[in-house]
Amino acid sequence: MQCCEDLQFQWKGGMPYLILPRLAATGIVRHAFSTRQGGVSKGEFATLNLGLHVGDNRESVLENRRRFCAALGADLSDLVAARQGHTDNVAVVTAAERGRGAFDNDDALPATDALITDVAGVVLSVYSADCVPVLIVDPRRKAIGLAHAGWRGTAAAIAARTVRKMAAVFGTDPRECLAGIGPSIGPCCYTVDRPVVRLLQERFADWEDLVRPAGPEQWKLDLWEANRRQLVASGLAAENVAVGHACTACRNGLFFSHRAANGRTGRLAAYAALALNI
Repeated sequence: MQCCEDLQFQWKGGMPYLILPRLAATGIVRHAFSTRQGGVSKGEFATLNLGLHVGDNRESVLENRRRFCAALGADLSDLVAARQGHTDNVAVVTAAERGRGAFDNDDALPATDALITDVAGVVLSVYSADCVPVLIVDPRRKAIGLAHAGWRGTAAAIAARTVRKMAAVFGTDPRECLAGIGPSIGPCCYTVDRPVVRLLQERFADWEDLVRPAGPEQWKLDLWEANRRQLVASGLAAENVAVGHACTACRNGLFFSHRAANGRTGRLAAYAALALNI
């Protein structure tokens, strides 16, 4: 099975998932971006819905999460999840947070859209159905960050804030980092209105490079490029930022897409953990 630039399919027990080969090649991070295939959920959530908050059967979601954790050689009790709210909040995950949000959304870290850790074996997770998952790897300090960036999070510079938090907490040098952008809605499908463009005008000097007209009071927004530029502006080398170019709305038979399903659908996930043998 073929996918898009900088993403590669892997299989575990008949379940497909995607990785960023260059990040995997560091040997310090195990990671996976899910598809909607290989799970047990039914109906609009078929089949690998990983979100506990969308109305799916809880036991089905937990079984799906167990299967996806197995792709990393991890247990569900290793997982850490947050109650995402399109914020700019970045949480430091230690061994004490292991298991938070794994089995119950009420136990998830509150109001958080990015997680960072230097603890091996703890599985960071973010959930989306069009929003951009951003994975950051610091090979020298052996630390990782995982961010959830919708248009609000992108405007709030959540990817850049994640890099800065890693620098402050772990001593990360952005020039030594690798990063990747996983499956999410592309500029081919993401239509926004004037309030969104107005906010971009306020936050980005180069906002005109991120949009193109799509009709009266309508624009196509490139969240991939917006987040790529944030990472480069944060100090990452341009050649160290991989963009998957896998559009969830174009390929909604493979991915969950909030836009394509008119809001009633499951959630994809990005999982990442530092390897235990580093």
